[in-house]
Amino acid sequence: MVKYDYLIVGSGLFGSVFAHEMTKAGKKCLIIESKNHIGGNCYTENKDGINIHTYGPHIFHTNDKGIWEWINQFTEFHSYKHSPKVSYDGSMYSFPINLMTLHQLWGVKTPKEAQDKLKEVSIPNDNHQN
Repeated sequence: MVKYDYLIVGSGLFGSVFAHEMTKAGKKCLIIESKNHIGGNCYTENKDGINIHTYGPHIFHTNDKGIWEWINQFTEFHSYKHSPKVSYDGSMYSFPINLMTLHQLWGVKTPKEAQDKLKEVSIPNDNHQN
């Protein structure tokens, strides 16, 4: 019977990284995964030379130089800043909604002004508890 130091449930990012590091440290790891492929929800399938994120794209971000250097030993990562915008009624707005979005919509400049404006335009919700 094979003995393992670690049983790892799931081969996603954490499970794969943990197994990799523990194996490098001389430990024996067994990973069990419910999917029929490695990588958990970080899995990417290549179809006709195109990488398809089977479970949706993942964004890896860190401001730790050591982590950035460590992760780049496996593959080349590209710097990416996620800054989605919404087009509505001929204008572009910041998204997710933040103080800048409310400034773009109504010209508010402070959190208090935004709070007051949101109370003014909000639609009552009988299911909402204060």
